[in-house]
Amino acid sequence: MSYQLPTLSFEYDALEPVIDAQTMEIHHTKHHQGYTNKFNNAIAGTKLEDASIEEVLSNASEHSDAVRNNGGGYYNHRLFWSILAPEGKEAPEGALAEAIDQAFGSFEAFKEQFADAAGSQFGSGWAWLVVTADDELVITSTANQDNPLMDVAGTQGTPILGLDVWEHAYYLNYQNKRGSYVEAFWKVVDWDAVEVNYQEA
Repeated sequence: MSYQLPTLSFEYDALEPVIDAQTMEIHHTKHHQGYTNKFNNAIAGTKLEDASIEEVLSNASEHSDAVRNNGGGYYNHRLFWSILAPEGKEAPEGALAEAIDQAFGSFEAFKEQFADAAGSQFGSGWAWLVVTADDELVITSTANQDNPLMDVAGTQGTPILGLDVWEHAYYLNYQNKRGSYVEAFWKVVDWDAVEVNYQEA
């Protein structure tokens, strides 16, 4: 099986001013395409060609760094694009909203804890909202292109929302102000998509 770069559901300039068009185009066509190409090369001719990306990542410790890093980069970005929208709702609704309130006390408290996870991730990485095997919502972060699906992750589960805090995701617009990028991120979250991820998880 050959993995393909996913098509975005919006134009590169659709998320401005939160994420500028140049950043989006470079991020999608260079970074994500690069991870996709290198992941395909890493699994070519192996039994992993017939496995789903989730299966590959769940056994990350058994695979090469090329599979782990590029498979993670492929999956992480695919999820990231899917939870972005030009005109997102201000907050989740329904079952997800109730679960967030129960897990974190309030939506505002959730955003603060998520921002802490994103801001305190040293160097490159990701912040995540995850559904654990016990159906609990937790916030975590991972370095580089690791994610909570991996058996090497400190907190494991199914990611339903992820934020890329590699500098390439925000540096043109925000320079070293990662906190401003994280704060602006909430304006373009597609909470309907996150709700679907929550129900499926």
